[in-house]
Amino acid sequence: MIKPEIPVDEASRLETLRALNILDTSPEERFDRLTRLAKRLFDVPIVLLSLVDENRQWFKSCEGLNVTETSRDISFCGHAILGDDVLLVPDALLDQRFFDNPLVVDDPKIRFYAGCPLRVPNGSKLGTLCLMDHNPRSMDLGDLDLLRDLVRMAELEVAAVQLATMDELTLLSNRRGFLALGQHAFNFCKRQKLQASLLFFDLDKFKQINDGFGHAEGDQALKSFASLLKQNFRDSDIVGRFGGDEFVILTTDCSEAETQNSLERLQTLVDRHNESSQRGYAIRFSVGAIGFENSRHDTFEELLAEADALMYEQKKQKRGR
Repeated sequence: MIKPEIPVDEASRLETLRALNILDTSPEERFDRLTRLAKRLFDVPIVLLSLVDENRQWFKSCEGLNVTETSRDISFCGHAILGDDVLLVPDALLDQRFFDNPLVVDDPKIRFYAGCPLRVPNGSKLGTLCLMDHNPRSMDLGDLDLLRDLVRMAELEVAAVQLATMDELTLLSNRRGFLALGQHAFNFCKRQKLQASLLFFDLDKFKQINDGFGHAEGDQALKSFASLLKQNFRDSDIVGRFGGDEFVILTTDCSEAETQNSLERLQTLVDRHNESSQRGYAIRFSVGAIGFENSRHDTFEELLAEADALMYEQKKQKRGR
């Protein structure tokens, strides 16, 4: 058996997947309808809409299996997301990647597999729509086109989910997405007694950029700042656009000193960006940073409110100067 390789864009791929807040959610008719349709059209016993997480593949919709996930190491879909088109395995026993795979030699005894990558607008391949059979079989060009068409339909449904949780301009989590991811991380830190910090950013004099250079340039400033945030902070940190020119970051398992160092690095990145951009304005920001204290912060909303208040206090002081 050959384990699937890790995609070169793995960090951003996982960030996009988790920002959707779709993992471990309840079945939805819009996805189940597609897997039922594929099962009927291709006359196969198993159809999955599979999402490839860091160490597992999880099934958002599943026809023909009574499990909800399997290890990524033994997944066919982990191989499928490495390519750009349908991964076709006519007979797994004749394929060196899969002939001794537990899913082949044991239940469900997969012999045939066809999986087409499921993409989102930023290019990330989050998983697949895949067909499986207990017997070897092939697909003609018409079958392959039909599978691709079904995947495009699934991508439209995923895009609808993404629009609800991701900011279209910056491709960061939007307010709804950040609150969902942040609450999950906050609960984990509280249970495990881990350190965390909440950073609340607001761009200074952003209205002047819009008024003086136009809203398109204002959008560019937001995208540039979002890019600098993603460049500076860790893949494991949760970064979101909270609304307008406000951005938020939750760092987990990270000391306040480390968070402060990250803020200093960010300021250096912003200064370099301003020096090199020559766009006629400079990006400036105010930030409120609050460290999570298990004994004092009962809810994620309390942590967020404190960081927000500190940010406005810094902005007020700047205006006073």
